[in-house]
Amino acid sequence: MPLARTRAVALVGVQGHLVEVEADLGQGVPSYALVGLPDASLSESRDRVRAAVLNSGQPWPSTRRITINLSPASLPKRGSSFDLAIAAAVLAAEAVVPPGVFDKAVLIGELGLDGRVRSVRGVLPSVAAAARAGIGSVVVPAANAAEAALVPDMRVTGVRSLRELVALACGEAATVQDDDQPGRVLSLVPDPSEPGDDADHDAVADVADVDLRDVLGQATARYALEVAAAGGHHLLMLGPPGAGKTMLAERLPGLLPALDPSAALEVTAVHSVAGTLPETTPLVTRPPFQAPHHTASVAAIVGGGSSQVRPGAASLAHRGVLFLDEAPEFAPAVLDALRQPLESGEITVSRLVAQVRFPARFQLVLAANPCPCGRAVGKGSDCRCSPMSKVRYLGRLSGPLLDRVDLSLEMLAASRADLRDDTAHVEDSATVGVRVGEARLRMAGRLAATPWRVNAEVPGHALRRQWPLPWSVVAAAEQELDRGGLTARGVDRVLRVAWTLADLAGRDRPDAGDVQVALQFRGVRRWAA
Repeated sequence: MPLARTRAVALVGVQGHLVEVEADLGQGVPSYALVGLPDASLSESRDRVRAAVLNSGQPWPSTRRITINLSPASLPKRGSSFDLAIAAAVLAAEAVVPPGVFDKAVLIGELGLDGRVRSVRGVLPSVAAAARAGIGSVVVPAANAAEAALVPDMRVTGVRSLRELVALACGEAATVQDDDQPGRVLSLVPDPSEPGDDADHDAVADVADVDLRDVLGQATARYALEVAAAGGHHLLMLGPPGAGKTMLAERLPGLLPALDPSAALEVTAVHSVAGTLPETTPLVTRPPFQAPHHTASVAAIVGGGSSQVRPGAASLAHRGVLFLDEAPEFAPAVLDALRQPLESGEITVSRLVAQVRFPARFQLVLAANPCPCGRAVGKGSDCRCSPMSKVRYLGRLSGPLLDRVDLSLEMLAASRADLRDDTAHVEDSATVGVRVGEARLRMAGRLAATPWRVNAEVPGHALRRQWPLPWSVVAAAEQELDRGGLTARGVDRVLRVAWTLADLAGRDRPDAGDVQVALQFRGVRRWAA
């Protein structure tokens, strides 16, 4: 037949949109036209697809006028993942494969000139979009098959070459076998008797092999890290070089509970679009950790790109930790760009052709020296920074940004006596992680009927209406508000920390002591916000 259709998926951020790929082989001057808002890499598919078809031993309609239409035409299409769908549509129009064989499948993959099917980014959100559209079968590169199989109730066919796809479509079962299950023939049509692949998959190890017991001499800082992990609070650590700020930040993900299935799929989808998923372990089940360099641009942190918008470090840290070491050294525009995701949990990147949203609900950890030289604290300080340079240095952390940080901690370098005495009291990450998990369970019970997961996400008005505290408990925070040491947002954050302290202690509600400790962690005297 001179006209055939297949399906593919166009990604806008982490959202997939089903695309119908039509191939028409008409009479007239031989030509090839690709329409439907393709970008440069997609427009180049003409030469890739033609070479792949010929090198796979299949005929190419070189004497026909070939028109490829990508519908809906108003949706921008980017990338090389349409190659497989275009080649299949041309072969179906040329009657190389039976008509209608691809009607119930979505095809995703890039073609090499020799006909190999190469892996592509964004397979998980693409397959999820196909599932939402009611498609029960997908064909993906073999290297992406494990990632695609994360979507429940989806029949996944992984192919290594275009020759293999043609053999599969023509029913040549002997040449197309599932390597993981010998004897099982792959099919383009979903089998209603066979459930989707929802088996357990190995997790991506996103956290380095580090332990909290390595941080000696910083008992208060370790407790602040435990509070941050339990309640999902943002943390600022101020101290000289060598005090242990980076070590603490690197150990925060190890205290966090494993991601639940829905969060794991969210995180995996972001990393799939970014192309950072290993082939053999596609599911991210541990909270990720991102530590960009202080020279990173706004686009590197929040996402961007001219032709294709991709997630930045803030989105790659979704449901995990974003650590900014030497925070005052970051450009002010970078720090200010974080204010939106800290409140909303998502990042919106606007471009001329599209507006892209990426999830970005992360824990922010800031580390800073007390002055440009870093030696302005402790006995015998030899700091020579002028008072104005110190104010200017710390002033790079704007008030609106600090107002969104729940815990502020001043640290000193540990002495030899501190290191020696702390050896008997330090706990490992597993022990602290148990307490964090128990506190999270208490939060989950209290927040079960709400859209929030941890205390740090609960808005202030909900705290006051649903879980009001008596004046005797909140008096210290309210008085600090009257004195100007806290903003209204700051009072809300103090109360959130107080609830986390109560959850860690196993109490049903915070008391006045918890509010006092939360105020101390807030650092209202030094960090008036």
